[in-house]
Amino acid sequence: MGVSRCLLGDEVRFDGGHKRSRFVTDELGRFVDWVPVCPEVEAGLGIPRPSIRIVQPAGTEGETQQRLVETASGRSHTSAMQRLTRRRVKELGQDDLCGFILKKDSPSCGMERVRVWSDSEKGGATRNGRGFFARVLLDRMPNLPVEEEGRLEDPSLRERFVERIFAYRRLKSLFEGSWTLGELVQFHTAHKMQLLAHAEKDYRTLGRVVAEAKGQPRAELRKEYSELFMKALASRSTTRRHVNVLQHMMGHLRDRLDERGRREMAGIVEDYRNGLLPLVVPVTLIRHHVRRLQIDYLLGQVYLEPHPKELMLRNRV
Repeated sequence: MGVSRCLLGDEVRFDGGHKRSRFVTDELGRFVDWVPVCPEVEAGLGIPRPSIRIVQPAGTEGETQQRLVETASGRSHTSAMQRLTRRRVKELGQDDLCGFILKKDSPSCGMERVRVWSDSEKGGATRNGRGFFARVLLDRMPNLPVEEEGRLEDPSLRERFVERIFAYRRLKSLFEGSWTLGELVQFHTAHKMQLLAHAEKDYRTLGRVVAEAKGQPRAELRKEYSELFMKALASRSTTRRHVNVLQHMMGHLRDRLDERGRREMAGIVEDYRNGLLPLVVPVTLIRHHVRRLQIDYLLGQVYLEPHPKELMLRNRV
């Protein structure tokens, strides 16, 4: 995974400091290999360095007109950053990335709501920009899961992001080298419940893509399926959608459980619906019964364990 270097604790910020994220280093770092990037250092701005900001020239609109300048002197680093960013993102395309965590508010790495300053007489700033590096990364790698470290403090956003990076790894593994339509069907089937928890409409569309795959050029099929798959998982999963999935899975168990077991499971799902229990509780109970009863179809569902349990992400949603 790519990461802004300062989040690893590297002292590369303009003031010689860092912004170490414990989630990045201590939790997620146990399961990923980091590819550190600091666009400002790599563009030759040095450590420490004058602070920089994005400026929108008066009378212009759009990112292509924006400049990256030193706050105090007004010296422009626009061309250097643009050259570095194009080269670096191209290199990253060869690094088999499965995700990227960016530093929020950074004029180089900020993903959204970055300050853009006007150079008009009235001055002032709006929070509608993207960092120079982040915008190229997002444009060139549209399927790549990308988040800012600040947003990852939200348990729901954190769980969804980590879910996406592991799903993207599985997707990339599917399409590496030669692959068969049968393997694509198996992949799609294994992700059914996970997709339904995010976007049922997209799941149905993906189903049609798979059903009509025979005879379609492989490169086109891979591109279409990958884009739709990652788009679906980028949709926000909700309590209602999770409940629908849990009830769907309960349907496969109903005839194998006694009345007491069915009541217990239904009660726990209802408690989750009402916010009395986190998602991990009903999922753990269903996973227990699935394994005990060896229900093959559900044993293969990624939804039951989409990311390492040690991260305890579903304990908080």
